[in-house]
Amino acid sequence: MEGATNMLYYLHKLAALGDGLGIFNVFQYHTFRALGGALTALLICLWVGPWTIRLLTRLKLGQPLRSKEEVHQLADLHSGKKGTPTMGGILIIVSVTLSCLLWSRPNNAYTWLVLFSLVYLGGIGFLDDYLKVTKKKSDGLPGRLKLIAQFLLAVVVTGFLILYPETHANSSKLYIPFLKTPLVEMGILSFFFFAVVIMGTSNAVNLTDGLDGLATGCTITVASVYSIFCYLAGNAKFAKYLFIPAVPGASELTVFCAALVGASLGFLWWNCHPARVFMGDTGSLAIGGALGVVAICVHQELVLVIAGGVFVMEAGSVMLQVASFKLTGKRIFAMSPLHHHFELKGWNESTVTIRFWILSILFALLALATLKLR
Repeated sequence: MEGATNMLYYLHKLAALGDGLGIFNVFQYHTFRALGGALTALLICLWVGPWTIRLLTRLKLGQPLRSKEEVHQLADLHSGKKGTPTMGGILIIVSVTLSCLLWSRPNNAYTWLVLFSLVYLGGIGFLDDYLKVTKKKSDGLPGRLKLIAQFLLAVVVTGFLILYPETHANSSKLYIPFLKTPLVEMGILSFFFFAVVIMGTSNAVNLTDGLDGLATGCTITVASVYSIFCYLAGNAKFAKYLFIPAVPGASELTVFCAALVGASLGFLWWNCHPARVFMGDTGSLAIGGALGVVAICVHQELVLVIAGGVFVMEAGSVMLQVASFKLTGKRIFAMSPLHHHFELKGWNESTVTIRFWILSILFALLALATLKLR
C-alpha cells in the first residue's frame, strides 16, 4: 500500500543507484511535493470538471432555491441560479485526496487524520445536499444532526491527538497569536475547544458559500496561510526561531494545504460567476472542518480566526442577526449572512465576491504577520 500510493516520494531513493538519478532527490522536499500536489489537484479539477457537471445535470441534482416568501428580493436576484447543479464539492474532495495519495508520505499520521476529516464531513454534506435536492427544498439534514456529526469528529480528532504517541506532546496546550509561550494547559477541556473549532469553522465556511466563487476564493487564501504555518511548524529550527510550537511531521500537511489551494483554483474555474456548479454542503462542510483540523494539528487554532476573517464575519453576522431579532425584534442587517446584506443594498454579486476576496487576502497577511509579532 505504501509503495503503491506514494511512489513519487520514494523515487528520491533511486538516487542511491547512481549519480545520473540524483534528480529524484527533489521528491523528498516538502516544498516540491506541495507544488506537485497543488498542480495535480488543479489539473484533476479542470479535467474532471466538465464530466462531473454533465453528470450532476443529467441526474437533475440542481440546487433548490428558497421560496420568494422566505427571501423576498433575494429570490429575484438569484432566480438565474435555479437548476445549477450542486454537490460539486465532490470535485474538491476527490482532487485533494488523489493528490495527497500521490504526493504525501503515507506513514504520516496527520495527513490521514485530515483526509479522514475531509471525506467524513464531505459525506455528511453530500447527504444534506441529496435530501435538499430530492425534497426540492432548501432544508436538508436537521441542523442538530449535522452538529452531532461534527461533534463526533471532534471526539475522533481529540482522541487521536492525545493517545497517538507521535502527536501527544503539546496536544492540549492553548497557544495565542502574538505570545511566545502557551497560555494554558487545557487538559480535558481541549476536547470541547477542538469541538468548537471544528464545528465553528465547518459551519462558517458553509454560511459563506452563498455567492458564486465566494467561499472558494476565501478557501484559497486560508489554505495558503496554513500551508506556510504547517511547513514552519514541522521544521524545528524555523519553529524555534519564530517562537511557534514545533510539531514533528506537520510539514507533510503542507502538501494537503497546497492540494486544497490547487483544487480550489480548479473548482473556481467552474464556480466563478455565473457558476456552472455549486460546491454545496458537500464541499463547504468538508473544507471548513478540514481547515479546522489542520489548525488543531499545528496548534494554531486562534490564527484561524484571523486568517479566516471573512468566515468569521459571515458567521458572526448570522449570530448577531438572530440575537438582535430575538432580543429587540429588530434586524441589524437587511439579511444575513453578511454577503446577502450587501446584495440587498445594491452591490452586484461579483462586486461583493471580489471585495470579500480582497478582505480575505488582507486577513491572510495579518495572520502571517503574527509569525513575527511575538
